[in-house]
Amino acid sequence: MSRSVAIIVGSLRKDSLNRKVARALVAAAPAGLAFKFVEIGDLPFFSQDLEAAPPAQWTRFRDEVKAAEAVLWVTPEYNRSVPGVLKNAIDVGSRPYGQSVFNGKPAAVISASMGAIGGFGANHHLRQSLMFLNMPTLQQPEAYIGAAHTLFDEQGKLANEGTKKFLGAFAQAFAAWVEKHSA
Repeated sequence: MSRSVAIIVGSLRKDSLNRKVARALVAAAPAGLAFKFVEIGDLPFFSQDLEAAPPAQWTRFRDEVKAAEAVLWVTPEYNRSVPGVLKNAIDVGSRPYGQSVFNGKPAAVISASMGAIGGFGANHHLRQSLMFLNMPTLQQPEAYIGAAHTLFDEQGKLANEGTKKFLGAFAQAFAAWVEKHSA
């Protein structure tokens, strides 16, 4: 049986390294996972005042995440934390209080950056939020991809064999995690 996975990428940049990493993971993943990129760049900033008539973008985002059985988060690191656009998506999806679209969905986090520590700070800040959102989150293997700008060819394809192998193993572990924790 195929399990549906929402991929949420915390970078809006046209040539995003994190989107490239997400695409490389999809290419390396086992057949039992069906991925859908859920876009967050068009989400108006969260304000409880908008809940009376939620923006269409919020409704689209919430519906797409709700339809998924699991969520893969792929994020860069901004100032040792997650980008504001990703935090906004978390706020939009977790509200109104008690109606979180994330509740109980198995999750995994990958962080990638040009730096040597691969977005470690963002990865762990995101994990704090996922704990509150009641998302059982894959613990091992951890995925911090450093020097990400050196891993792709001119066409944006992953060219580093070690990283391909790692992402394949990560995808296998995530598939098992999703199967174990899916309702």
